[in-house]
Amino acid sequence: MTASNLAAKNGRRVVLTDTGEELSPYRWIILVGLITTAILEVLDTTIVNVSLPQMAGNVGATTEEISWVATGYILSNVIVLPLTAWLASRFGRKRYLVSSIILFISASFMCGTSRTLGEIVLWRIVQGAGGAAFISTVQATIREIFPREQQGTVQAIYVMGVIIAPTLGPTIGGWITDNYTWPWIFFVNVPIGIVAALIIGLFLTEAKHKMQIEKVDWLGISLLAVGLGSLQYVLEEGNRNNWFDDPVITRLTILSAIALIAMVIWELSPRNTSPVVNFRVTRNRDLSAALILFLILGFGLYGGVFLYPLFAQNVLGFTATLTGLVLMPGGIATGIAAMFCGRMLNGKVMRADPRIFIWTGLTLFIYSMWSLAHLTPQSGEPAVRLALIIRGLGLGLLFTPINLVAFNSLKGVEIAQGASLLNLCRQLGGSFGIAILSTYLDNMERFHATMLSTHLYPENPYFQSRLTMLQHYLMTRGHDAVQAHKMALALISYTVQSQAATMAFNNAFLLIGISTLCVSPLVLIMRVRRKPSTNAAAEAMH
Repeated sequence: MTASNLAAKNGRRVVLTDTGEELSPYRWIILVGLITTAILEVLDTTIVNVSLPQMAGNVGATTEEISWVATGYILSNVIVLPLTAWLASRFGRKRYLVSSIILFISASFMCGTSRTLGEIVLWRIVQGAGGAAFISTVQATIREIFPREQQGTVQAIYVMGVIIAPTLGPTIGGWITDNYTWPWIFFVNVPIGIVAALIIGLFLTEAKHKMQIEKVDWLGISLLAVGLGSLQYVLEEGNRNNWFDDPVITRLTILSAIALIAMVIWELSPRNTSPVVNFRVTRNRDLSAALILFLILGFGLYGGVFLYPLFAQNVLGFTATLTGLVLMPGGIATGIAAMFCGRMLNGKVMRADPRIFIWTGLTLFIYSMWSLAHLTPQSGEPAVRLALIIRGLGLGLLFTPINLVAFNSLKGVEIAQGASLLNLCRQLGGSFGIAILSTYLDNMERFHATMLSTHLYPENPYFQSRLTMLQHYLMTRGHDAVQAHKMALALISYTVQSQAATMAFNNAFLLIGISTLCVSPLVLIMRVRRKPSTNAAAEAMH
């Protein structure tokens, strides 16, 4: 056999996966628990964001203060994320994943029972530390417990869950907030988490490949925590505090740079025999290309999710409900594209080169950004929905083949290490995306408002013609000449601001498209093995 192989164990013949693990008859049941766990993490963030205004009113917090409910979660999540491969290897993937789920749902319950802002932020930090294990460990486990010929299908199912869930998050969160109270945003995690923990605890076995760790890399952990913690704080709070005009932001930026550079040097040092983050795995060019692609896709995915609701409601005049409904077909398109992609890449021999899907996905995604960059306040719902459907199709064609190519030549503990780095890049890409795009949006709006205002001077015949027309119209509606003149100027000023905002959003969507275009050539250096390797099985036989 090729993708799944036969070996002898205690006098009986067993089937092994490519990673050398015994093929579990319960793997599809385990998949339900794993995907439920992954969805729990990605869904939680978007659900909570909807309830922040109500939460702020109940605990007496300002808008800036309540944002720490989201920031605290992301800070701990991004610090623990690179450690997940190391923790799973040290304690075992099953023990680590089940413990993380229990930590997550316990913190969720405590968040729901909290009555002060400090309590909520504290338990959100704990919750983020637990949730950090979910995506990377789930992704690595799926790669390890399923044979090569089933990877296309299971990766597609996984992608459907983690991409569609954030789309449904605001709708679910809004419904819970409107019909119940904000604590139920956290309480709903508890029964779902218990089911996932029971499935994984009962059916998942420990990985065959377990790293023997003689000592703990405390220096690496410390540098990682300081570096990523400082960086994430800068990205979250920089725009709000006017970036480097704030001395705290400046100091933390310098601290982050020093700590992260020192960490990379130490982790690659021959003296470090037990690195907490194995950067040596990035010597694999397929993984390195996938890491950069995931960084930019995180930038585009989270940046787009950040931009679209603001654009739809502030420029196009959509209601919050309509904004969510227009997003939904794009999520469905992602699911359809992911399943088609998984079907084509499934089996002992892939039916198509995954790089074709990556090229197609990148093309569709870039085109969707170009379409969004040409929308105006007069654009109707159909035009917006079409652009988002194209975006969804592009995303659905990207994640499954990139994952397959990235993990193609990784073995044993390298799979978990690669998964943690991929998800760290996705998370950091999202943080960079939101920080960069929010600043870029503000700056471009001011720039366009200034440029458009230069045309508003008395000697400009077009300006005078427009002003006179508006003034006469307002006078026919019963206003006197002075009042009509002031109102006409106000209307022109509003039009300028609206046009400036539209142009700024157009520029921001275009920036996402150009960034994606710039990294597209990386697909050329990716290698593809259409036929699975039998190395893992051969190793397992000896």
